[in-house]
Amino acid sequence: MSTEFIEFQDYFKKYQALFGLTGYKVYFKYEPLDASFADITGDQMDMVITVRLNSDLPDKDKPHADIKRSAKHEALHLLLFRLEAKARDRYTSQYQIYEAVEEIVFKLEDLIKE
Repeated sequence: MSTEFIEFQDYFKKYQALFGLTGYKVYFKYEPLDASFADITGDQMDMVITVRLNSDLPDKDKPHADIKRSAKHEALHLLLFRLEAKARDRYTSQYQIYEAVEEIVFKLEDLIKE
C-alpha cells in the first residue's frame, strides 16, 4: 500500500473526527480517477461514504499534489454532505434545510476559536 494513501487516510480521519463526523462508515479506495486528485461519494441515508485518492496522477499534476490539503478538502465535502443530499432531494422541506445548515454552523462554532 502506498505511503501517500496511508497518509491521506490518516489526515482524512483526523478532520473527520475534528468535524464531529464519526457517524459515517468510511471506505477508502486508491484507484485511477479521471479528473481529480481525490473525490468522495456516498449514501446519506445509510451514512456510508467512499473516499478515493487518485493512484494514477498524470506527471503534469504531480507537482501540485498535496495529500494533506486533498484529505481536508474531501473531509469538508463530508461536512456538507448531508446539506447537499437534502438540497438535491425533491421533497426537502424548509425545516430540513434549516436543520442541516444549523448542524454545520454548530460544528463550525466549535472549530473556529476567537
